[in-house]
Amino acid sequence: MFTRKQFIVKSSAALSVLAIPNFLFSLTKDLNMKEKDLFEVLIIGGSYSGLSAGLALARARRKVLIIDSNQPCNRQTPYSHNFLTQDGTKPAEIASIAKTQLEKYDTVQFKDDVADSATVTDYGFEVKTQTGKIFYTKKLIMATGLRDLLPAIPGLKESWGISVIHCPYCHGYEFNDQATSIIANGSTGVGLVKLISNWSKQITLFTDGPSTLTADEMVLLQRKRIEIVETKIQALEHQNGMISRVLLSDGSSKDCRAVYMRPPVEQHSDIPLRLGAEFTAQGLLKVAESRLTTVPNLYACGDNSSHRSVASAVFTGSLAGSMVNASLIDAEFI
Repeated sequence: MFTRKQFIVKSSAALSVLAIPNFLFSLTKDLNMKEKDLFEVLIIGGSYSGLSAGLALARARRKVLIIDSNQPCNRQTPYSHNFLTQDGTKPAEIASIAKTQLEKYDTVQFKDDVADSATVTDYGFEVKTQTGKIFYTKKLIMATGLRDLLPAIPGLKESWGISVIHCPYCHGYEFNDQATSIIANGSTGVGLVKLISNWSKQITLFTDGPSTLTADEMVLLQRKRIEIVETKIQALEHQNGMISRVLLSDGSSKDCRAVYMRPPVEQHSDIPLRLGAEFTAQGLLKVAESRLTTVPNLYACGDNSSHRSVASAVFTGSLAGSMVNASLIDAEFI
């Protein structure tokens, strides 16, 4: 797989001749660096996008390490939808199948851990984990996703991804024509009402406090017979994550079977920020078409830098893997 060099290492016992990859030659002069900890590509995040990137690189015969904490953002979601051939499959099952297929490639390794930091070096990156492991890599792919910043409404966290959802394309069909609540305000609320009206006409907009809708927006929603509730939400009543009612602070309530909202998000990992990467106005990693960030040799794929869906994560991961391989080929073909 690699172009090999030989070099001699002196020890108190004897001389050993070692064969190692070209790009690792200078690194292994430091005897503290073991070849098993050196990789061509390291992927942080082992969900859909990370595994997809890993597959592309595995089939390109690259030495790859995937570090994952096993805490995907959709771990509460019972079924994944709108992903060709896997519609209605459990998210964990999709990831498990993908990992099993990747394990067949002997150049790919997995590490159950949390990547804590990364440092730019002359040869690429040094990555440290929470358990104290240190790995070295030429290219680094961030497939770490986003963290949802959910409001402190009792019942909301327990129902997130089950009946409190953010994407009708992923989950809306299952709540077709049912009583639906939207928690949002202002133009965001109007946008969600318009979108969700394709799936249900029984919509109530909860602004969870004073409305910030403009006069024109109010007229538009009233014309469409959308009920607007400004009373603060006290809790979401549910059974195993399935919503039944929105409870309000004035003691009243509203029956519903699905709640849509778009909570603010943050990057799940601050490694790109500490490396100096740039972000979009929406807080996503800024990437080129090749998935390369503004930091040399640092790539991103999945939710941290693109539209939030399983299909998009798989696509951007595969693209990132192939583009990283192309970059490595260019560097080697000099």
